Amino acid sequence: MAKSSKKALSVLTNGFIKENPVLKLVLGTCPSLAVTTMARNGIGMGIATTFVLLGSNIVISLIRKIVPDRVRIPVFITVIAGFTTIVGMLLHAYLPDIYKELGIYIPLIVVNCIIFARAEMFACKNSVGMSILDAIGMGGGFTLALLIIGSVREILGAGTWMGIPLTKDLFDPAIIMILPPGGFLAFGFVVAAIQKFSVLKIKNKEIATGCGMNCAGCAAGNNGGDR
Repeated sequence: MAKSSKKALSVLTNGFIKENPVLKLVLGTCPSLAVTTMARNGIGMGIATTFVLLGSNIVISLIRKIVPDRVRIPVFITVIAGFTTIVGMLLHAYLPDIYKELGIYIPLIVVNCIIFARAEMFACKNSVGMSILDAIGMGGGFTLALLIIGSVREILGAGTWMGIPLTKDLFDPAIIMILPPGGFLAFGFVVAAIQKFSVLKIKNKEIATGCGMNCAGCAAGNNGGDR
């Protein structure tokens, strides 16, 4: 695989697990906790945020060379606010139920730290193509995280998933899971599970390669070999 293709694949996939904005970087926690009482709401917020992220990344990448550095922040905010307004109007017109459920968190996409972080750290420094891949990866990772958290809360707290009854004859729903404390509980457990999975993956890789991550030892061995 060519170097450019590897880089593009890395940019696209980083946001899902390795640099997931919610589960790894712990960004965007407000909507992650507030709108995930149902899995459907999590998907709705994730798609809306991905739309804004994609649009703003494209525009900011296109204008990055003509915007003076001293006014880049107001310009970024204006671009993000424009796409947030568009997505709010589209949801209001075509998906009023989702729009009502998400409420104030739709206009608050404009101050979502994930979107501004990608504009500042990536889109204003990379080509349009790479910025599109970054937006899809980060937006997809955000949507995935909200779907997981929303699914956990809905199944345990309401006994349903996407409104479909699942646990009617198995156990009584724990109402706390669809209340604010349940958001923190679900978020904490999901993040802990992801971290545990990452640690196990690293350990398995060390075992498979025979590398104990003893960098000092490797360095000493290499120096000895040079002599």
